[in-house]
Amino acid sequence: MSVVARHQVSVTGPDGATPMLFAHGFGCDQGVWSRVAPAFTDEFRVVLFDHVGAGRSDLTAYDARAYASLDRYAADVLEICEELDLRDVVLVGHSVSAMIGVLAQVADPDRFSRLVLLGPSARYVDDDGYVGGFARSDITELLDLMDSNILGWQQPLAGMVMPGPELVGARGELDASFCRLRPDIAHDFAAATFLGDNRDDLAGVSVPTLVLQNRHDTIAPLSAGELVRDRIPGARMEIIETSGHCAHLSAPTETIAAIRRFVGR
Repeated sequence: MSVVARHQVSVTGPDGATPMLFAHGFGCDQGVWSRVAPAFTDEFRVVLFDHVGAGRSDLTAYDARAYASLDRYAADVLEICEELDLRDVVLVGHSVSAMIGVLAQVADPDRFSRLVLLGPSARYVDDDGYVGGFARSDITELLDLMDSNILGWQQPLAGMVMPGPELVGARGELDASFCRLRPDIAHDFAAATFLGDNRDDLAGVSVPTLVLQNRHDTIAPLSAGELVRDRIPGARMEIIETSGHCAHLSAPTETIAAIRRFVGR
């Protein structure tokens, strides 16, 4: 099976335009960009895809050992870029895909022109004065819940990602997306996401980088975004006045505007 088919890659926008590659976070699929990506199709070659195990990706391509770390996901991003001959790519990565984008750019520095990291965290676990947002025991409890109750973890996590009654519609979309995940893949991806530590990888980023940080985010708090900004050479941060972890769902207009300012369009 081709890389394009494996990841259900979708390409829109003018041929020859600068590629803008959108990478979704844990529990989601490419549909999560429906409020943001179309705004860029007039000027960019917009590329959407599903990580292996998500959306309509080829589930037979999933290998638990290979995908035990984010390195395999980053390799997938590079394979998509190579298959489509994408160069000077603007990568927009949400949540864990922010770090997947970092790993991909460090591995192939000439492939990318800019990174937009939406709600990034290089380390979700609190560690020696660093506030990542979770105690180690919190992550252990989440993974144990995913093992013991394959349907019981989605709503509590969706509530953290999209809190507040004003976000109930978007939270419903997210909860439905979580429910489509195969339980074993969801568990493994959660472990790779929440137990990883990519802080040392940030210094290797060599392209202009924008950190888009939600004002109130319990998954990736301000301290996590600030660390990403401070450790990536020359990175800048914009704060979006919204709650939760998915500004592309809760504040798409503001997210689009911030990306436009960064790419100079």
